[in-house]
Amino acid sequence: MNILLMGHPNVGKSVVFNRITGANVSESNYSGTTVDYAKGYVRVGHKEMELIDVPGTFSLEPKDKAEEVAVKMLNENKDSVVICVIDSTKIERGLYLALEIIEMGNPVVIALNMQDVAEDKNIQINVEKLQKILGVPVVSTIAVSGKGMKELMFSVKKATSSNIKDIVENVGGNQ
Repeated sequence: MNILLMGHPNVGKSVVFNRITGANVSESNYSGTTVDYAKGYVRVGHKEMELIDVPGTFSLEPKDKAEEVAVKMLNENKDSVVICVIDSTKIERGLYLALEIIEMGNPVVIALNMQDVAEDKNIQINVEKLQKILGVPVVSTIAVSGKGMKELMFSVKKATSSNIKDIVENVGGNQ
């Protein structure tokens, strides 16, 4: 089982990746492309897992080669835990991708990154309520300082697949 680090470009995925893996990193091109991704290893409990920094994507409907690679990587790793990194100052943008990933059925943990910037802009996020609505763990992080990284990895350890029907009903939809 792998851990996929996914999110929009420029949300701090690579900083989260570097914080979690330290210096144990290798860069690669996705087979048949010039699109780069990084992979490293991290210990989760007593198990060593591969962490893959997936190219940034805005949705699971790809519009360019990097997004195509991101979607392929998700499709090829159905049993992987996905850490979906969201910019806390633009949470509504990131939640669309997060819901798409949750619908895929992978265990998901959401990292609300750049929480310090959100606080500076007086943006307050009720993490507990968001976690309850989405049905997946949500962790506030500040990757540049390392804040929330231990909690994030603890949540990865606990992550399980969510029932999308329950999530849709929680946000007022119907199926």
